Amino acid sequence: MWDYNEKVKEYFLNPRNVGEIKNADAVGEAGSLACGDQLKLMLKVDDKGLITDAKFQTFGCGSAIASASALTEMIIGKTMDDVAKITNKDIVDYLGGLPVEKMHCSVMGHEALEAAVSNYYGESPETLEAKKKHVVCECFGVTDQEIISVVRDNKLLTVEDVTHYTKAGGGCMSCHDKIRAIIEKVSGEAEKTVVPKPEAKKLTNLQKVKLIEETFEKEIRPMLRADGGDIELIDIEGSRVTVSLRGMCSSCTSASFTLKKYIEPKLREFVSDDITVEEVKP
Repeated sequence: MWDYNEKVKEYFLNPRNVGEIKNADAVGEAGSLACGDQLKLMLKVDDKGLITDAKFQTFGCGSAIASASALTEMIIGKTMDDVAKITNKDIVDYLGGLPVEKMHCSVMGHEALEAAVSNYYGESPETLEAKKKHVVCECFGVTDQEIISVVRDNKLLTVEDVTHYTKAGGGCMSCHDKIRAIIEKVSGEAEKTVVPKPEAKKLTNLQKVKLIEETFEKEIRPMLRADGGDIELIDIEGSRVTVSLRGMCSSCTSASFTLKKYIEPKLREFVSDDITVEEVKP
């Protein structure tokens, strides 16, 4: 059984904006019943491009329902230009995290929104499909453009990551080489666009401890405490930071995802870009 945080449970058990909008100004669909998940997103938009209502219908798991429900709340009151910038990562952050195996549900929400935006601006579903080029994963109908998008937006590095986010590669596995090639291509493009950073000033241990504690307090603890968890700094040895997760986080099956996809990146952003984080069980 998946370990969902309280916010995901709330949006699954009490979903917002379920239903249908008659004469919707924009409609977007994503997923497939053949793959086990499908989502239809409907929007009402005023003459200034402001979304005044959003509703959804979905066939899928708790994560699919929660992601779609959260998405509708995120976009009501925003303009179509603003929501076009929303990524699946924004949906995950809004929910306070999803099990890594369920990230594809947030991607489905993003794809439905992308289709709705295209529909609003006059593009037909056929035109949108043509933009996606060819299918890479025949088992789940996932295209190269869908894989490129999630790899770039979420900095994915392995075929397993891509499977968690899109389902691609989770069937017969014959597309794994194509997925690896896409990951390598996107990673290569990212390296070319990286602007060299000026050499960072070396921090003393005391300075590093202070910065880490500040980052915990301002950036990390609020998110963890929202789900009944917490974090404690145990030790620092060079660039290796040892922590202990507390409360609900200590028994969460997504703890490793939280460490590597949220806590470690935050410490690299605010303290030092060579930091690695490891957990010590209490």
